[in-house]
Amino acid sequence: MKVRIGVGAGGAAAAPGALAELVTGIDQLGFDSLWLSEVLTAPGPDPVVGLSWAAASNPRVKLGTTMLLPGRHVLRLAKQLASLDVLCDGRLLVTLVPGLTYPPEREAIGLAPGRRGAFIDEALPLLRRLWAGETVSHDGAAGSFHGVTLSPRPVQQPLEVWLGGTAPAALQRCGRLSDGWLPSLCTPEEAAAGRRVIEEAAARAGRSISGEHFGVSIGYARAPLDAATARTMAARRPRALELTPVGLPALRGLLERFIAVGFSKFVLRPVVAPASWRAELEALAAAVGDLQT
Repeated sequence: MKVRIGVGAGGAAAAPGALAELVTGIDQLGFDSLWLSEVLTAPGPDPVVGLSWAAASNPRVKLGTTMLLPGRHVLRLAKQLASLDVLCDGRLLVTLVPGLTYPPEREAIGLAPGRRGAFIDEALPLLRRLWAGETVSHDGAAGSFHGVTLSPRPVQQPLEVWLGGTAPAALQRCGRLSDGWLPSLCTPEEAAAGRRVIEEAAARAGRSISGEHFGVSIGYARAPLDAATARTMAARRPRALELTPVGLPALRGLLERFIAVGFSKFVLRPVVAPASWRAELEALAAAVGDLQT
């Protein structure tokens, strides 16, 4: 099992200088990948734009995104991600997510939470067909187009797509449709139980998911959170405070627990923007870098 650790930047990568420091540090200190998530109403660059910038500035670092799928025109998204994979020469890692449910993000996404699962069911198979070079026609919530053959196609064939989510329907969908699972805000025990559900759903669908394709996105804090930050986190995600390790020893202990139940791919996200990304990455490398195998 190959343990790999990526770093998620969030709003802290909005400035070119911070993003440059982050990309350089990830490369020099042996981390696996840079991750930019998509939250429309939060600070931070659009992930396609930010990762394109990162791809041009470094030829080695893998580039990951947790990107919104619901509400998008599937042909436009297929074109964007295929183009990015071509421009970064096959270094793109894709996890598609249904999006957060708190206001104003719920309104910005433009699709009610109860309709997002059906949208993913419709859109993800279309993405795969377009990336594979098929001539595709479609008329539905994910877009209307006729007789389209996508160009350019991704360098990676196939371009793998992981899904997030821990709800029962999300686990079933992951088993039916995805190449991997990258949840957040769950315990190692919950993750292990979710993996079993996913693998059973995949088997029922006549497919399998590599044992190397189970990971977790983990927000962490270097020090106890101030009251305002804690209130914001709790309002957006009720379990966020409970499931955020505080201090690098606590983060390492949590990673070891996830590894013990068979999870091997991690995205680590400081919940408070560091004053220096270089210093943050050096401390992170000293604390958990040796876990990579």
